[in-house]
Amino acid sequence: MNATPATPASPSRIGYARVSTDDQNLDLQRDALKASGCATIYEEHASGKNTERPELSHCLKALRAGDTLVVWRLDRLGRSLQDLVRIVGELESRGIGFESLTERIEASSTTGKLVFHLFAALAEFERNLIRERTFAGLKAARARGRKGGRPPKLDARQVREIRALLKDPHVRVIDVAKRYKISRATLYKHVGSVVPVREG
Repeated sequence: MNATPATPASPSRIGYARVSTDDQNLDLQRDALKASGCATIYEEHASGKNTERPELSHCLKALRAGDTLVVWRLDRLGRSLQDLVRIVGELESRGIGFESLTERIEASSTTGKLVFHLFAALAEFERNLIRERTFAGLKAARARGRKGGRPPKLDARQVREIRALLKDPHVRVIDVAKRYKISRATLYKHVGSVVPVREG
């Protein structure tokens, strides 16, 4: 008996909606996505700066070749221009379409591809600007005699003072840390372990 081959699933339009906080309403995005033909919508309450977006992860995993990811607006998907370009590029490599309703962009169309090529160029431009500013800042700091990175919280004189204080068995580490407005971890990082001197 010959088995009947399974009918391949038809392409789906899957929506993704996001608001920044729990007190914002998803109704506007939800209604627009449903009107555009999305039967399934993944909904997220998370800041655009938040790297943890579990519903977006579930949504991206659910998409199959031929499907289309639909968002109400571009900033609902990407945390930044670079993030947006990266996500859409990954979708394209998997054979998945992308559409943004507000901007009327379809990544699979000729115009949509042109827009995202422009976005990619802008993202690269932004990365180069940040890199140049960082290098310029480090060069200026070196010219003033400082190395890159955060300045130390304690200078050499303060380290000597703390070591002298901690040699007194009646002085508590937490009190010394408060006095210098640092954490105990920072204190130990700069001073190390100091054994109190006990009078015999």
